[in-house]
Amino acid sequence: MPDTDVVIVGGGLAGLAAARRLHRAGVPWRLLEAGDRLGGRVATDEVDGFLLDRGFQVLNTAYPRLGTLLDLDALDLGWFTSGVLVRRGDRLARLVNPLREPTGAPSALTAGVGSLRDRLRLAALAAGCATVPVGRLLTAPETSTETALRRAGLSAAIIEELLRPFLAGVLLDRELATSSHVFAVILRSFARGRIGLPARGMAALPQAVAAPLPADLIALRTPVTDVAPGRVRTEGGEITCRAVVVAADPPAAATLLPTIDRVRMHAYTTYYHRTDSAPLNEPILLLDGDRRELVTNTVVISNAAPTYAPAGQHLVATSVVGPQAPPEPVIRRELDRLYGRSTADWTHLTTVTVPDALPAAPPPQGRLRKPVALGDGLFVAGDHRDSPSIQGALASGWRTAGAVLDDLRG
Repeated sequence: MPDTDVVIVGGGLAGLAAARRLHRAGVPWRLLEAGDRLGGRVATDEVDGFLLDRGFQVLNTAYPRLGTLLDLDALDLGWFTSGVLVRRGDRLARLVNPLREPTGAPSALTAGVGSLRDRLRLAALAAGCATVPVGRLLTAPETSTETALRRAGLSAAIIEELLRPFLAGVLLDRELATSSHVFAVILRSFARGRIGLPARGMAALPQAVAAPLPADLIALRTPVTDVAPGRVRTEGGEITCRAVVVAADPPAAATLLPTIDRVRMHAYTTYYHRTDSAPLNEPILLLDGDRRELVTNTVVISNAAPTYAPAGQHLVATSVVGPQAPPEPVIRRELDRLYGRSTADWTHLTTVTVPDALPAAPPPQGRLRKPVALGDGLFVAGDHRDSPSIQGALASGWRTAGAVLDDLRG
């Protein structure tokens, strides 16, 4: 007899979602995680009373799989403004989602970013993605994101000053080479949902997904060295099973499962600073519309979630896309320009670089659902099998567990 029915390799969001569905179905399982905590790339560290996520991340309430797995109200989310500020020379232009921020609509019409025609066309594009069924979005002709924006009639000015810096922070792809299908579903989620942060940091998300699971079925600090049909090998021995779900991060998954394609990963660096005086009073993302192409975005996190900073202090997160992280003094000079004030009295808390932050997703991605059943009782889950996002990781784990159940029931 096997030791268990299913072994899940990896305790990130995909592995936890798979465990939740298997547990709900009453199928015996075990989860093995190489690290000392669950969550994978979604993690939070505490430094001097500040909550520092593993790179700037946010939670979008429009992700469909969240409602299946947790109670959003229990996360005590702090909210960001549904819009952005764009630095253009000595001016800040404020553009908001009029469906979420109706009072900001007049200023968005007169904002000095792109033309009025650009802004109306962008609003129409977002509204279309928000209202058209997902199935139709994923059967539209597929291109790169940049090509899709140009085909929507948007000018180079609004692409370079607003959309490239904004989408670079979402897709971690400054070239906007990501599939237009991925872009469409992400734009849909931004148009339909709210963006927030859990009061206890982004690590509260995997903790909430894992909460109903029996702790004795989860083994931390248990690296897996090899998988094969019917067995998983660890440094402590071998576990036999009927099915194996590899839900490790994409590079590790490709090492354990050589038959799957190795996915190129995007890198991301976030600089965290503390300050006694917030440079902005609003919880809103600030973008560089001057086309300097160094800072992707910056935000006063504690304006949205005060629990991220001790009383009387503020936390600023500044992010850069790409494998080359500039020295902190270079970033600080850019922050002087972006915020329009000196940052000399700010304290640099730490710089967090995530070299494998998000899978690249160039076309063709099709309907975003790549095969998860590899045959012989081997399965693979992760955001590299669906959309590169929190939703993609959760949806992939849930879908993979469904494929396992179908296989076990034979």
